[in-house]
Amino acid sequence: MIDTAKTEKRKNSIIYVSLILVMLIGSIVIERFGTTGSWTMLIACIRKSAVYALVAVSMNLLNGFTGLFSLGQAGFMLIGAYTYAIFTIPLSQRATVYYLYIKPGVDPTIQFSFPEVLGNAMGGFGMVTGVLIAIILAGLIAAGIAFLIGLPVLRMRSDYLAIATLGFAEIIRAVFQWSKLGLLTNGANPLKSFVTFNSFKLDINGAIYNLGTFMVLLLAMLCIGIIVMLVNSSYGRAFKAIREDEIAAEAMGINLYRHKQLAFCISSFFAGVGGAMLAMFINAAQASQFKAAMTYEILLVVVLGGIGSISGSCIAAMLFIFASEWWLRGLDSGSFLGITAPFLRNGFRLVIISVIVMSVILFFRRGLMGDKELPYYVQKLKERLSTRKTKAGEQNG
Repeated sequence: MIDTAKTEKRKNSIIYVSLILVMLIGSIVIERFGTTGSWTMLIACIRKSAVYALVAVSMNLLNGFTGLFSLGQAGFMLIGAYTYAIFTIPLSQRATVYYLYIKPGVDPTIQFSFPEVLGNAMGGFGMVTGVLIAIILAGLIAAGIAFLIGLPVLRMRSDYLAIATLGFAEIIRAVFQWSKLGLLTNGANPLKSFVTFNSFKLDINGAIYNLGTFMVLLLAMLCIGIIVMLVNSSYGRAFKAIREDEIAAEAMGINLYRHKQLAFCISSFFAGVGGAMLAMFINAAQASQFKAAMTYEILLVVVLGGIGSISGSCIAAMLFIFASEWWLRGLDSGSFLGITAPFLRNGFRLVIISVIVMSVILFFRRGLMGDKELPYYVQKLKERLSTRKTKAGEQNG
């Protein structure tokens, strides 16, 4: 029985690794040969879906697996986006970016760029290394601030914790727009001119391959893979025990506050990484973009996919982004699927999305995947197909 389980697990691992490789290779092919408007939209939706999937999974780690209802995700994404942008703007571009705050004898607070410094020393590999360092630093600073925020707020529960973290996100957004920090955050103005996903290109015999989609998928998959390993570890089991019953978990020797703090910091780390990736996607970092509505969108993705399901969050992120950004966009322009009607006007797309969300919640009370992962449903499908084949054989016999 144990050998059979190991064999199934190995087969599933091979299938998923193969799918990941196909996705990564396919992203390069799409970038190389997809130059029309539809392909451009596909590339944009794939990139944003990957970013939202990572942030939704990080939120699910906290809300779904640990049972802590936090609404501060947009705040940690903001910290990650600004950290990445500040440390990757080339020195030659800083005067242009901070032009409202730079005066004679006054320079920006940060006077170097990781990709530029390492790129000058090591070439293209150094540029990639500098970007990775900046992304990791974005996550670490978000996690560090989460640690400080968690000292008082993690002693709260349920709605009180949600309100406290939501308030923190709004305070952070206001602080980053404060003109006194203009030489660091550029006040209410956007940070631009830093390294984005479109900066990653590969020249093979004169053929230029854009690796932007490859990079965003690779980063998202690596981060989600780390979260999966964490959930399946002893720490993950402790998180689930806290979610189910805090009193019982404490009686079993689990330090409640320590594990809550750990989950909060890890979730914030990956939210910061997601914020850095979002800045790379939209080519700018501005505090006004990280409103509470962004947290609500991510929470919606988590609920639609299934609270406690990592694969559910990934699938829901893809469906939500593709539907809202591409498939239903015609509802705002007056024509959809060849149908022209006067009520198809700006804003109607949001009405349809709301109806779809309500339908999913009504018919899938626990989300599309519940608290199960994709291998569970793959195994169920195999069992059903095997049962049908057996019944068909018995009838023919």
